[in-house]
Amino acid sequence: MAAMEHVLDIYKRPYDLDYPVVCMDESPRQLIRETRLPRPARPGRLVRYDFEYERCGIYNVFLASETLASRRWVRITGHKTRSDWAGFIRELAGHYPTAKKILLVMDNLNTHKPGSLYQAFPPGEAKWLWDRYEFVFTPRHGSWLNMAEIELNVLSRHCLNRRMDDMAQVSAEIKAWKARRVNRQAKVQWHFSTDDARIKLRRLYSMLDA
Repeated sequence: MAAMEHVLDIYKRPYDLDYPVVCMDESPRQLIRETRLPRPARPGRLVRYDFEYERCGIYNVFLASETLASRRWVRITGHKTRSDWAGFIRELAGHYPTAKKILLVMDNLNTHKPGSLYQAFPPGEAKWLWDRYEFVFTPRHGSWLNMAEIELNVLSRHCLNRRMDDMAQVSAEIKAWKARRVNRQAKVQWHFSTDDARIKLRRLYSMLDA
């Protein structure tokens, strides 16, 4: 509950160029190839796909979003390792060259740790990069508090929920999705507050007095 209320307090902060609030999430995906040509749509019937498919490897989607500024970044990697996460964190820091501290909301995945920076970069660079951030972790089993998870679900629903067998195609789809989100100035509308939590999750709070 303490971790949840900390995240909710962070979300209440007004927009601040010096201390931007950025949410980050990631998701592994499969590259999948059709083994038979789909049957095209026709009047009264949707396009039909065969249940059989061929696996062509995996990829990982890293997504970060700054909701108050309607900004988002997506990176595709061929793996899901500590070094991949560290590389995305370094790339993300480059988008905030003048920020005093980047408040990064993310879940408790074992790769999302300062040690991953030291594993990926020389100690001086790792420490410099760590100092650029304040890591804000969602509670265990509370990843729904991460706004980047919502944005990632939108991405998955809009363009990754079909079979694609090529990383270039995936990248092109994501680029088009980002452009559409920017043009629409789309953002997550977050309304859940600490007061709401204390009402809707009162059973958990009552356990403190047990």
